[in-house]
Amino acid sequence: MKIARLSYDNSETYGFVKGDKVSTKDEITYKTGVPIPQSIKDFLFDGWYDEIKDKINDLPYEENISNFKLLPPIPNPNKIICLAFNYIDHAEEQGLKAPEDPAIVLKPRTALTGMDSHIECPDFVSQLDYEVELALIIGRNCKNIGLEEAKDAIFGYMVFNDVSARDIQFKDKQFTRGKGFDTFAPCGPWITTTDEISDPQNLKLTTKINGQVRQNSSTEKMFIKIPEIVSKISHVMTLQKGDIISTGTPAGVMLNKPDAVFLKDGDLVEMEIENLGILRNTIKTVKAQDNSFCTK
Repeated sequence: MKIARLSYDNSETYGFVKGDKVSTKDEITYKTGVPIPQSIKDFLFDGWYDEIKDKINDLPYEENISNFKLLPPIPNPNKIICLAFNYIDHAEEQGLKAPEDPAIVLKPRTALTGMDSHIECPDFVSQLDYEVELALIIGRNCKNIGLEEAKDAIFGYMVFNDVSARDIQFKDKQFTRGKGFDTFAPCGPWITTTDEISDPQNLKLTTKINGQVRQNSSTEKMFIKIPEIVSKISHVMTLQKGDIISTGTPAGVMLNKPDAVFLKDGDLVEMEIENLGILRNTIKTVKAQDNSFCTK
C-alpha cells in the first residue's frame, strides 16, 4: 500500500493512494467504522493500520490526488540517518573504498520537505548538489537486532534526496552543516509498504536535472545491504518508530568533478525509484538574512 500525508486548504490529513486517486482518513473512517487517529505516525505505528489493513480493498478511491499537496510522509521523525559512500560506484568515483560499517550522517528533521516544494538554497552556497537515495521507514522500536529482525523492523520505503552544499561540506571537513539546511531533505512522494516491494535490493534509481539524466543506477550496487544497515545501526543507537534511514547514493553526483554543474535557481530535480514513485522539487535561491529574532 502507498500511504501519503496530505494537505488541502491548510488542513492536514493522510490517506491511501491508488494510481492518481486517494482514499482519505475521513473516508477510511466512514467506510471501516474504525476511528483512526489524526496523527499519521499514530496510525502507522500504533496498531491502527494493522486493524484496517484487511478492509483496504473495499475503500473508495474517489478524490484526485492532484487536489492535495503531498507533504513529507513522516512529519517529525526522531532521527534522520543518512549513509555516506554506501554505493560501490559512488565510492569509486570519489577514489574511495566503500566502508565496512555504516558511515553515518544525521540530518535535522527541519530539513524535511515534500513533493513539488522548493529546495531553498541560501545565496552564500555556491555548490549545491543532489543525491537520490532509497529511504527506509522504521516501524518499531529496536536495539541490537540481527538480520532477520532487521527485515521485520522496516515498515516501508520512499524516495529521498540528500541535498548537500559541497562548498560548506569541504570547508567544515564534515557533513552536518552542509547537509542540514532547511529543505535539504526532500522525500516522498509517499510511503510504500514492504509487502509491495519483493526485492528492495533490485530497484532502479534515476535523477534528472531539467530532464537530463545525471544518476542511473540500482540498489543492487549498495555495499552494505539493507538488513545489515538496520542491524548495524541498531547496535549503535536505539531505532524508533518513524525513524528514517537513507541508504546512500550511487554514482553521478557533482562532488569532486572537474566539470561539475551544480544546481542553480529554477532547476527542476526529478528523482525516481522503481515502484516507489517520482519525487519532484525546484531549486529556489534565497537571500541570507541576519535575523535578530527567534520564534517563541
